[in-house]
Amino acid sequence: MLVLGAGGREHALVRAISRSGARPTVWAAPGNPGIARDGARCVAIDPLDPDAVCELARRERIDFVVVGPEAPLVAGIADALAEAGVRCLGPSRAAARVEGSKADAKRLMEQAGVPTARYEILESHDAALARLPQLSYPAVFKADALAAGKGVIIAQDEDQARQALDAYFVERRFGETTVLLEEYLEGEELSLLCLCDGERALPLAPARDYKRLLDGDEGPNTGGMGSYSPVPEIGPDLLREIVATVHQPIVDALRAQGTPYHGVLYGGLMLTDAGVRVLEFNCRFGDPETQALLPRMASDLLELLWRASFPGGLADAECRFEELAAVCVVLAAAGYPESPRKGDVIEGVEAAEALGAEVFHAGTAVRDGQLVTAGGRVLNVVGLGDDLAIARQRAYAAADRIDFPGKQLRRDIAAGRG
Repeated sequence: MLVLGAGGREHALVRAISRSGARPTVWAAPGNPGIARDGARCVAIDPLDPDAVCELARRERIDFVVVGPEAPLVAGIADALAEAGVRCLGPSRAAARVEGSKADAKRLMEQAGVPTARYEILESHDAALARLPQLSYPAVFKADALAAGKGVIIAQDEDQARQALDAYFVERRFGETTVLLEEYLEGEELSLLCLCDGERALPLAPARDYKRLLDGDEGPNTGGMGSYSPVPEIGPDLLREIVATVHQPIVDALRAQGTPYHGVLYGGLMLTDAGVRVLEFNCRFGDPETQALLPRMASDLLELLWRASFPGGLADAECRFEELAAVCVVLAAAGYPESPRKGDVIEGVEAAEALGAEVFHAGTAVRDGQLVTAGGRVLNVVGLGDDLAIARQRAYAAADRIDFPGKQLRRDIAAGRG
């Protein structure tokens, strides 16, 4: 089988899939040094090149493809593989619009009756500026485009709102895009991922991630600086309620439109005093939530992914997790997220693993025989334990064994969570 992608999420997927009783031969495109060290066959192919991906699948007789990142899905890689006769887990281009267009996702939520924040679409810089005097703050702005988790700006006052609009409309930091202005919601955030077979949404364990760069949720938005699972306040009854009111209506609506959803439907949620509200949907495994979820998984991941690729394949399936807690700490490069530095030598990975932590490579490369930084988020360090406090202590003890110039990490992942 083939895993598309090169980050920590894909490393976690490869490691979990390799534990399957089916004993698969795993390929990765393009993969990374950690994935290669785990025994997968890495090949330097761009996941955004459908011809190259399909040719690799034909040449190596790939039975099954799992897509990690969102960009290939939004671009239609699942459609291309289907046309080539290769089974793939990932939504079609049409279904992937739940992430590819925030405006389309909002309209779908309205149609399906899924609770979400109030919003309006700002089509131009002038129209957006005209709205500023009427706004209450904080105000939430979102690029209606893929932005690697960095397209959201929360403005605390009108000056910050003007700077945000300049970033979207003048600097074109996220390309040619309209902008969503959203109601600011208060509460605790939650990530809930469901495996979907076109008919049913099967939940994984709840998780929580940390999007800001600095402790105390300060600093710029990032792709995610850490995560943990489980989330103690989410019991079985609330979990079923969330799936029934958030994920399942989206699966039903897409099936009714003739675009059945096969893959992972990620709900980014806010637990408000008025109930659960959807912040966003993603069309793939979350990053870094996946790195905290999969080390806890007791079910055979490959079997579940394979079954989800068939209509109704998850009808009698369950997703079981060990009674363990996991805390993931992201180690980021100097300069992240604006301009991450590459080429810094990384030391201490083996020492961290010797403490029992799982270390997933996210942005690494090998240069002159040395492991070096090659991306913004460099490594994901995961500690496991009987509760979150123990898992957290183990994660940070291992993270402190790893060093590279300018290493950045948050010190408050899962702090005070038990």
